[in-house]
Amino acid sequence: MAVYKRNYKAWSGRLTPEWSRFLILTRYAWRYIFRSRFMAIFLIVCLIPPLIMGLGLYLNHSDSLLKLLHLPAGRILITDIPKYLKNFLQIELGFATLLVAFAAPAMISPDLGNNALPLYFCRPFTRMEYILGKFCVIAWLVTIVSAIPGLILFGIEAGLSGATWTWDNLWLAGAVTVGSLAEVVALSLLGLALSAWVKWKPIAGALVLGVFFLGAGFGAAINAVAHTTAGYYINIAYILEVLWTKLFAFKGGTFGANGGTEISLAGALIQLCVLCGFCLFLLHRKTRAFEVIR
Repeated sequence: MAVYKRNYKAWSGRLTPEWSRFLILTRYAWRYIFRSRFMAIFLIVCLIPPLIMGLGLYLNHSDSLLKLLHLPAGRILITDIPKYLKNFLQIELGFATLLVAFAAPAMISPDLGNNALPLYFCRPFTRMEYILGKFCVIAWLVTIVSAIPGLILFGIEAGLSGATWTWDNLWLAGAVTVGSLAEVVALSLLGLALSAWVKWKPIAGALVLGVFFLGAGFGAAINAVAHTTAGYYINIAYILEVLWTKLFAFKGGTFGANGGTEISLAGALIQLCVLCGFCLFLLHRKTRAFEVIR
């Protein structure tokens, strides 16, 4: 409206609290992602492995089903629950990587490609709130296929094994939570950083897969040629596996004998922190209200 008419007035409706304002970006980005039927179908596919593993836990305690399958009643098919939960996280890592490869490029690259960041930052959004709002979308997706099903699997085993087993193995719930949190943060920041620096969405998605799968191959080549273990530090999947191995071997304040890996836990944690810090640096450099073209 023309300014000279002077009949404009301030917004008189309810204001969104400042602490939760970034969730507006999360809500609309979530709707944008699931406008694609493919994303909804693939998310359901990602939940099939935990469903099968949950049925496996139930079968492990069901004499009637064991008899139906012509197996001796009382036979324990799954004896190592920590390894079982660790294998679940390893399986879901592949699905979560594909999920991030499909979803993350739609977070920031369209805003940069259409020069939309000035429209965001002329409103009461800081740069950190913008990144946090986009981060929550990817983090929720990875959490849905990793942490939540993992805790449900622990809950199924706890309900079937009784209170004594639950109390003695409560540390497994913490291992699932911490291990999933590391996966969520690493995948989400990596996906957002590549989305910010590569404006073409198919290339950004391919780079997410390339960092994981090609990084593993390149790291293995370095180890074979140089006879060293330094190549493991560029293999994000292996770094997460080291963390999970240590977490699921941890009991009673010490790491179990099966916690041996090619690199140390401290080295894996440092590398994860370096990766996350570098991704935040890339996001900070790219998410600006202006761009200097030389």
